[in-house]
Amino acid sequence: MTNYRIDCLQYANWSEKIFCQMRKGDLDAVHVTIAYHETFRETVLNIEQWNRWFEQFPHLIFHGSTGADVKLARQSGRTAIFFGFQNPSPIEDDIGLVQVLHQLGARFMQLTYNNQSLLATGCYEDYDAGLTRMGRKVVDEMNRVGMVVDMSHSGEKSTLDAIEHSKRPIAITHANPHSWHPALRNKSKTVMKELAQTGGMLGFSIYPHHLKDGSNCTLESFCQMVAEAVEVMGIDSIGIGTDLCQDQPDSVVEWMRIGRWTKNIDYGEGSALDAGFPPMPNWYQDSRDFSNIDNGLVLLGMSKEERSKIMGNNWLRFYDDSFGAIK
Repeated sequence: MTNYRIDCLQYANWSEKIFCQMRKGDLDAVHVTIAYHETFRETVLNIEQWNRWFEQFPHLIFHGSTGADVKLARQSGRTAIFFGFQNPSPIEDDIGLVQVLHQLGARFMQLTYNNQSLLATGCYEDYDAGLTRMGRKVVDEMNRVGMVVDMSHSGEKSTLDAIEHSKRPIAITHANPHSWHPALRNKSKTVMKELAQTGGMLGFSIYPHHLKDGSNCTLESFCQMVAEAVEVMGIDSIGIGTDLCQDQPDSVVEWMRIGRWTKNIDYGEGSALDAGFPPMPNWYQDSRDFSNIDNGLVLLGMSKEERSKIMGNNWLRFYDDSFGAIK
């Protein structure tokens, strides 16, 4: 059995250094955020930039579009890069752009990023109305073309609505159990159970705001959280989505969290302490530390097969099943 390694969410300040770190971490695939609040045209410009990186560093990275590309990455000693959006802003108010963006390589799209969108409600809103009329239609279209519905930043009802409405399994690419750390972004046991029962995937995040004890979270605590999630969801519905925001200036937090929707600083967290990127835990500084998670799971007594599923094989199965169009 081949043991694949997949990180299903990063948003770094991309560079050759970071691509080299992906290779040193033996990552076969990384799902990268290429849009937060960008319009369609702005997203296309981001894709153009990625095409330049693929041309500059073909020995390190290439554009992935199917699960087979993960296997090609392993065979060729490179990292397959999969595109995703953390907001539906790239489709604007045009459902036809779902297919266009899939044709351009997008494989994941969140229906919300913290706030109410045209499609669903974000986790920072006071009232969660669930999927909107347009949201249901967009989910149908994403199902048809092979773009994964991602509910990482969505409210509880919206997330459950998406799980119920989607004809294909959805993903929460980067979040942790709310019972372990009560961040607004983390997910309830109800969501975790429904996600697993419908074949969906949860990627565990190492972003400090999602961690118990924040930047001081220990590897032992994180891996114990993973083990407890297995008891809730089973071993086949979990993976890693680090949410690594490496080498980003603190000013990028403003773009991530407020975009253009307000003139004021409103991070939705109620604290100025959240204004910048927090330090990563000492056991996970960048992609070179990916194996530390595997090592921590060893200490908990997990078998090689169980660890392989968590470290990437579950995501690979999900990619194989999710990225193709419904015939």
